[in-house]
Amino acid sequence: MSVTRHPTLTTLTTPRLILRPPRLDDADAFYEIWSDAQAMRYFSFAPMTDPEQARQRIARLVSSSEEGKDVVAIVELRETGEVLGNCDLFRLDDPCRRAEIGFSMKRRHWGHGFMSEAAGAVVAHAFGALQLRRLEADIDPRNTASARLLERLGFVREGLLRERWIVGDEVSDSALYGLLARDRPAGK
Repeated sequence: MSVTRHPTLTTLTTPRLILRPPRLDDADAFYEIWSDAQAMRYFSFAPMTDPEQARQRIARLVSSSEEGKDVVAIVELRETGEVLGNCDLFRLDDPCRRAEIGFSMKRRHWGHGFMSEAAGAVVAHAFGALQLRRLEADIDPRNTASARLLERLGFVREGLLRERWIVGDEVSDSALYGLLARDRPAGK
């Protein structure tokens, strides 16, 4: 199986944010997210218990980003440079021109519209510069905040996969969402 190299993310800017490629020194910021049980409630892996786990995961994201396998966008606050989270495109499928989108954010920044702003920029990049025709998201159906965000971006819930994930001792379903380039309003 050959893997197509995608262009690495160039820096994207929004009114309040900078979205940039990952760096190894992002590990501490992400350990804050990935070790927070509440922030990780609906993730497909358990909260981390050691900063080394975050360093290893960030190293994999940096490598995947540099190799063009995934589009990893670190979300920074323009005003301070603080890393707030990430919004990524992964499982890029060139023949079908589609990818999955995923995101995470430090809990103290929830509810301020930052991820909506970041995800909107990543979606525009996906359908613009990357010329994708479809984006997909797989979320725990109990994650109503992520469902609302996806719906605000124009995603449509397309299905439910029952008992898809086991994280720790918990079995959970997956709600599948999709967005087609042709369904986005012009100029977005």
